[in-house]
Amino acid sequence: MLSLSAIPIIFLLQFTIFLASNTLNHASGAVIFQTKDGREQREFDYFKLALQWPGTICKSTRHCCSSNACCNRSGAFADFTIHGLWPDYNDGTWPACCNGKIFDEKEIRTLLDPLKKYWPSLSCSSPSTCHEKHGTCSYPVARDEYNYFLTTLNVYFKYNVTKVLNDAGYVPSNTEKYPLGGIISAIQNAFRATPSLECRKGAVKELHLCFYKDFKPRDCAETHSQNVIVSSRSSCPKYVSLPAYEPEARIFDFADSSGQYLSA
Repeated sequence: MLSLSAIPIIFLLQFTIFLASNTLNHASGAVIFQTKDGREQREFDYFKLALQWPGTICKSTRHCCSSNACCNRSGAFADFTIHGLWPDYNDGTWPACCNGKIFDEKEIRTLLDPLKKYWPSLSCSSPSTCHEKHGTCSYPVARDEYNYFLTTLNVYFKYNVTKVLNDAGYVPSNTEKYPLGGIISAIQNAFRATPSLECRKGAVKELHLCFYKDFKPRDCAETHSQNVIVSSRSSCPKYVSLPAYEPEARIFDFADSSGQYLSA
């Protein structure tokens, strides 16, 4: 049996094949989706990989259930985890629930172990939400449920934000404050693109990386101002923290025995 540490290498090889097979998908013009209620939505403009910082998110946990990794994590969270891969429009809006396809966990059964580790639920939300809301709008790049989740994992492995920040000296700490501009610059230097950040009470809550449809990095749409740090400063102070994860011990809902693992 392959170890989990070998999984990213295998996924990246699959990702290369996947991109090659989808090169022709983008030459035929925009795709129009029709939602369940009959509305039309055009094809998305770019992808946003939303990453969440467990040390910040878990501090606000108010309810525990069997699926909430903030409550039942056996080991320490030391990395950004996946919140979702979101198809977005350049005007700041996004398509959602683009067809009636229902989430089927059996379609991704071979991905369940890495999804549980790298895409854990930090709440008690439904695991289907991230596919039915966002994944169904990823067509024609990700054509089905399996490719949506596999693609997200591969982008996460290839553009390893945690490693970039650790190498630059930005590590989990409950005492240190780091310059927001320094964090943004470290990512710009590594990926040649500008991220956006969201904070909660001075702590980094989310970090977004943006990509063209061929998954080459691009600036996030909301950072297209002359001062690329402005959008991140709207919720983040000049100096921010990356708090270390502390397991939460709160009321556990034993009635919830679902195997949920994805953050919507």
